[in-house]
Amino acid sequence: MSKYDEVYLQIAENILENGYFGENRTINKTYKLPHQVMQFDLRKEFPILTTKKLAFKTAIKELLWIFKDQSNDVKKLQAENVHIWDEWIMQNGTIGESYGYVVKKYNQMDELLHNLKNDPQNRRMIIDLWQIPHLNNAPLHPCCFLTMWDVSGDRLNCMLVQRSGDWPLGVPFNTTQYAVLVYLLAQVSNLKPGLFTHVINNAHIYENQVQGIREQLMRKNEAYEAPNLVINKNIKDFYEFTADDINLENYKYHKAIKMEVSV
Repeated sequence: MSKYDEVYLQIAENILENGYFGENRTINKTYKLPHQVMQFDLRKEFPILTTKKLAFKTAIKELLWIFKDQSNDVKKLQAENVHIWDEWIMQNGTIGESYGYVVKKYNQMDELLHNLKNDPQNRRMIIDLWQIPHLNNAPLHPCCFLTMWDVSGDRLNCMLVQRSGDWPLGVPFNTTQYAVLVYLLAQVSNLKPGLFTHVINNAHIYENQVQGIREQLMRKNEAYEAPNLVINKNIKDFYEFTADDINLENYKYHKAIKMEVSV
């Protein structure tokens, strides 16, 4: 069994058994648990679900849209057959002043890349998408809003902080995305992937997702081993990566489980 399936499903079960059931900003109530933490040693295993299929290429395209393209233009994603932001698209075709917009406006990726290469013991290596002047100029406040970076020896470590995590849909997507980001930044900074820690402040399962997550829990004894992440080793500039340069090897998984996103 992959380490990610083991840790993820254990928390999912805990949310259903011990979570607080209540209202939220959507029409669907949730079971929620605060302050959930998952940590993975990327030297040992790449974190991705096998108890249901994860749309890996879709996750990668969104990741590059935010941090490489530094875009808020939903049409760019749609042109690549990625529709995860369709529910939040504004009249101007964007998601407003959020995610890639904020990365670009404050030059956050360039600053991080510079420090990883030139000042790796800097304790201020942070990308922060929670920029108060821009929060209300977007249809949705950023969920994964903070990454903090550390270099120990030749290892690049990352902590991802997520204010709100849809456990069945968003969280697995985000874990895999940001683990890939560690690999990409490590490669272009002459480092190796190290620890990846994912902190979720509000981990929740919507009431209309309970049946689906219980179906997934029934597969926990049938989980597969984790796949290998394969990255084009010829890329030395972060801004040259494409989705074709990032692939999985030996990814075995159970079929997808249909669950609804609450807007």
